Amino acid sequence: MITLKNVTLRRSAKVLLNQVTATINPGEKVGLVGRNGAGKSTLFALFTGELTEDGGEFSKPRQWRMAQVAQNMPETDEPATQFVLAGDTRLAEAQQVLEEAEAGEDGMAIAQAYCDLADAGAHDAEARAQALILGLGFKSSELNNPVDSFSGGWRMRLQLARALMCPSDLLLLDEPTNHLDLDALVWLEAWLKRYTGTMIVISHDREFLDAVTTVTLQINAAQLNRYGGNYSKFEELRAQQLELQGASFAKQQEKIAHLQKFIDRFKAQASKAKQAQSRVKALERMEKIGPVLAEADFTFEFKEPLNLPNPMLAISDASFGYRSEDGSETTILRNVSRSVLAGQRIGILGANGQGKSTLVKTIAHEMGALGGQVTEGKGLNIGYFAQQELDVLQPADSPLEHMIRLAREQGPNSREPSREQDLRSYLGTFNFTGDMVKQAVGTMSGGEKARLVLAMIVWQRPNLLLLDEPTNHLDLATREALSMALNEFEGTVMLVSHDRALLRAVCDEFWMVGRGAVGPFDGDLDDYQRYLLDESKRLREEAKRDELKEAANPATTPPPALAPVAAPVVKAAPAPAPAVSTVDQKEQRRLAALARQELADSIRPFKKELEANDKKLALLTAERAALEKRLSEPLPAAEIAESGKRLKACNDEIEALEERWLELNDMIEGLTAQVGNEA
Repeated sequence: MITLKNVTLRRSAKVLLNQVTATINPGEKVGLVGRNGAGKSTLFALFTGELTEDGGEFSKPRQWRMAQVAQNMPETDEPATQFVLAGDTRLAEAQQVLEEAEAGEDGMAIAQAYCDLADAGAHDAEARAQALILGLGFKSSELNNPVDSFSGGWRMRLQLARALMCPSDLLLLDEPTNHLDLDALVWLEAWLKRYTGTMIVISHDREFLDAVTTVTLQINAAQLNRYGGNYSKFEELRAQQLELQGASFAKQQEKIAHLQKFIDRFKAQASKAKQAQSRVKALERMEKIGPVLAEADFTFEFKEPLNLPNPMLAISDASFGYRSEDGSETTILRNVSRSVLAGQRIGILGANGQGKSTLVKTIAHEMGALGGQVTEGKGLNIGYFAQQELDVLQPADSPLEHMIRLAREQGPNSREPSREQDLRSYLGTFNFTGDMVKQAVGTMSGGEKARLVLAMIVWQRPNLLLLDEPTNHLDLATREALSMALNEFEGTVMLVSHDRALLRAVCDEFWMVGRGAVGPFDGDLDDYQRYLLDESKRLREEAKRDELKEAANPATTPPPALAPVAAPVVKAAPAPAPAVSTVDQKEQRRLAALARQELADSIRPFKKELEANDKKLALLTAERAALEKRLSEPLPAAEIAESGKRLKACNDEIEALEERWLELNDMIEGLTAQVGNEA
């Protein structure tokens, strides 16, 4: 287990954790929460060994393998699959041992190395790596693209896949959802639920924490508080704790006041001096209960729009996409015909790369429509939050310079105050105080940049809000403030977000962007999550069919037009051929025999693995029966715990082997059908 005993952690002169004590048990899924700057990432650095404790004792099992997402942007031309595959440190170590054994021509060492490679899962390592890559939203055609060919966000997804590829006892995840869209997020949740090791995750996504954690550690006022349960349970327990603390504090204050009143009244009287002195000592010995300090939550509100045109927008037979520097056009969305009405709350759903941001950017005038018409209502005033804040911010300028420039752009007709002192005061309501108003934006944190963009949007008094992933750098308290402000906003909202709590709280209808079209989504977010899981399953099955077909026919690749999405593995029976000569018939029989031999060779490794699978299943089933029998008898507590732990491991292994057994049988049956058709 991981233990912290009276641990103190400092960053420069600031004490982030002051004599904290906590325990994390093996197999627990822990959510680490706290305000930005509270010390969450510093505590992670202690877990990884980058920092040492300034006081107290910290320990974790030496034999534990640890995995974490590297924060540096990978710069390599290595293919994506190989980059992720390299995350399997156990496999890499076994491969290194094999190479050394082969160089030394040590037969026994070579044999042992091959056994170690098999134990490390070398036979399906590439398939596992590619499953991680596809699950995080990449396309099959991108599996072997160079890492450098992807944008920053996609490269960070590859770093996440690489961390998940590593066999680990401890998995550390620091904001793993920041670069994910909703479909990849749903997949990641399902993967983490199956993870059997100890996991500690920092996240500001409430629903993600609820889905994958069972314990919550909160950093607050330099203390580390443990709560059993996910984030929602933590909030409930925390509220109860604060309520109890408030009541206890009030009761104690009444008692203190009563004692002080007696002391003040009788301390000068000789007959009562002894009693007064005893009450002084009682006050000194009393362990004071701290008051419930109201945290300075960030709150803001959107001002009432000056007007509300209806409809806000009318999109008619429009095409959206982008133009290259050479003037060529790439169309992503076609034949879009939608209306946006006053007061609507629209959530925009769709997989990454399908055109959500393209749609929003075109409406925001960041891009031009490629065709059709986009008609705006009279008096439309758009407030646009870009997915990358620096798209609308100047890194070298300060928040005050941004507001001054915005006031000048609005001109003298603006109804908002534009004097510098008024702008300073306004920025103060968004927590930009003192010298912060003159600090260069490029040196600010992601959360501070996001707050500045929100301040600029609110100041413009928009009637249509276009928000493209506004929560990426916001902590939970600021996300809650944004949710409350959007619910009170009287205009129209169009929201792209992977934060399901925000989507649920704000949106009352959804648009689906995908396959080149924009249309209504008839359902809620739960329906959409089920749709994503079904779609992911369909794509995996399609990929398996393609792999099977390629294994059966390595020299033949059917043209794309003849390979529909749900194409079956078994080939259609060929049409009757015209009569041919005896020589041609012999050649055909020879080629058919050769094809059957190649297909039989393809089946052989699957059969071999299936046999090994059957043997291992038999052994595990026998072991499980023995353990169940043993647990039915009286045993010491230690043996019960050990047997129970091993029984759970047996059941997990049996479940995984049975699933693989089914996959292997499907592959063999498919290939056997291929052989029959060729015969």
